[in-house]
Amino acid sequence: MAKQKTATRYVCTDCGAVSPGWLGRCPSCGKFGTIVEEIEEEPQNSQKSTYRPTYQKPVKLSEVEKESFERIKSGIDELDTVLGGGIVPASLVLIGGDPGIGKSTLMTQVACTLSENKKVLYASAEESCAQVKMRTERLGLSSSKLDLINETELGAILESAKDYDILVVDSIQAVYLEEMNSSAGSVGQVKECAAKLMRFAKSTRTTVFIVGHVTKEGAIAGPKILEHIMDTVLYFEGQPQDNYKLLRAVKNRFGSAQEVGVFEMRENGIFGVKDYNGIFVSEERGAEPGSLVTPSISGNRCMPVEIQTLLSKTVFGMPRRMPLGVDYNRAALLIAVLEKRAYLPFYTFDVYVTAMGGIKLTEPAADLAIALALASSHKDVAINKDVCAFGEIGLTGEVRGVMQAEKRVAECVRLGFKTVILPERNLSAVTKYSSKIKLVPVKHIYQAIKLLFPSERREEKNS
Repeated sequence: MAKQKTATRYVCTDCGAVSPGWLGRCPSCGKFGTIVEEIEEEPQNSQKSTYRPTYQKPVKLSEVEKESFERIKSGIDELDTVLGGGIVPASLVLIGGDPGIGKSTLMTQVACTLSENKKVLYASAEESCAQVKMRTERLGLSSSKLDLINETELGAILESAKDYDILVVDSIQAVYLEEMNSSAGSVGQVKECAAKLMRFAKSTRTTVFIVGHVTKEGAIAGPKILEHIMDTVLYFEGQPQDNYKLLRAVKNRFGSAQEVGVFEMRENGIFGVKDYNGIFVSEERGAEPGSLVTPSISGNRCMPVEIQTLLSKTVFGMPRRMPLGVDYNRAALLIAVLEKRAYLPFYTFDVYVTAMGGIKLTEPAADLAIALALASSHKDVAINKDVCAFGEIGLTGEVRGVMQAEKRVAECVRLGFKTVILPERNLSAVTKYSSKIKLVPVKHIYQAIKLLFPSERREEKNS
C-alpha cells in the first residue's frame, strides 16, 4: 500500500470554496467566520481514473413523455399542505431546524404512518435503534412494520435501502462516505453525501427525507449546494421550549415556496394545528394602543396576524428601531413615511414592532397595518378590535393595491371582523362583501390615520 500523506486545507462552510490558509472573510462569498480547517489524507501515488462518462443525446421538448404521479399522504395534514398537497415519489426533501425543535419526532411519526402501506427504512445515525423504539412507544405509534438501521456509513445505508419505497436519513451531518478521508459533517462530506442521496433517489425512484441541523445564523449547516440539489427544503421555526412551531417551505419544486404549517408539540407527539386564528392574534387586542390585525397571505392560505407596536422615550442620542418578525429596513421605511407624509415625529422614541406568534411577515401588504399600529401608539389611542387593515405603502404615502384582496376580505368576514381598511384600487374586487363587512377604501396613509383618529387635528409641518 502506498504511503499516505496528511494534508490540511481550509474550506468555507457556506459556499465550499477552498483557501490556501485561514482567513477571517471568505474571498468567494464574502461571509465572515466561515473558514474552517479540514484534514485530508491522499495517496502519494494516486492513479487517474480511466472512466469515460456516457452522454445523452438532446431530445425535443415536445417528444419528452410526461410523468404522472400520485402524491402520498404523510398522515399529517399540515405537512402535506407545506409540501404542496402531499409527498412526491422519488423526491428529495430536506427538513432543517434547531436541536430539540421536533425534526426527529416529526419524521418518526411520518415514517410509522407511511410504513402501513409502504416499505420504509429509518436510518438513524445519531440514535440507536433502542432509542428510536423508545420514542415510538412514548408517542404511542404503531411501529411493527417500520424497519430501522443504526449506521453512519452512507454506502451501507444505501445498500440496505435498495428495495424500499421511502428512506429517512437522520441526520446528514452524522453520515459519511468511506472513500472520503474527511470527518463526518465537514463541507466535503455533506456535499458528497447529499449528491449521492440525490442520485440514489432519482435512479431507484425512492423518496428520501433528510434531516439537517442549522447553524447559529439559522441556515442549514454545510455548503449552500446542499439546498440547491434538494427538491424541497423545509425549515422548522420557533423556540424549543414553545408549544407552537412553524414549518416553512423555502424551496419547493412541486408547489408553493411560501407555504407555512403550524404545529403544536404535545406529550404524545407533534400535531398540525388547523384552527390557528388564536395563535397569531391576542385575546386582549383593542384594549391598549398599538395593535392591529392584518390578513396575511402565506402560500395558498390567509392567516390573521396581529401587529403590535410600542413607543418609549429614548435615552440615547440615536433612537432604537427593534422590529421582530418584520424586516428592519421595511420598518425604518414606514417610520420615515409616517414622519414625512403623516406628520408624526418618531425621532425622540424607541420604536418596537412585533408580529404575534413568531411568524415572519415578508409581504408588503402588511405595511398599512404596521403604519396604523405605529400611529395608534404615537397618539396613545387604541384601535377597535373589530378593525383590520391591509395594503402596501409607497414612499409618497400612497396606499397601493395588493394581490388576492378578495381572499383577504373573505377571511376577515369569516373571522367576524366588522371593518376592513383597504386600498381604494382593490375596492371594486370586494364590493360583493359590502353587506357583510364595512369596507373603508383609502388612497393615502394620512387619510387612513384621519379616518381612525378623527379627533386629532393635523399638525403643521416643521419649518
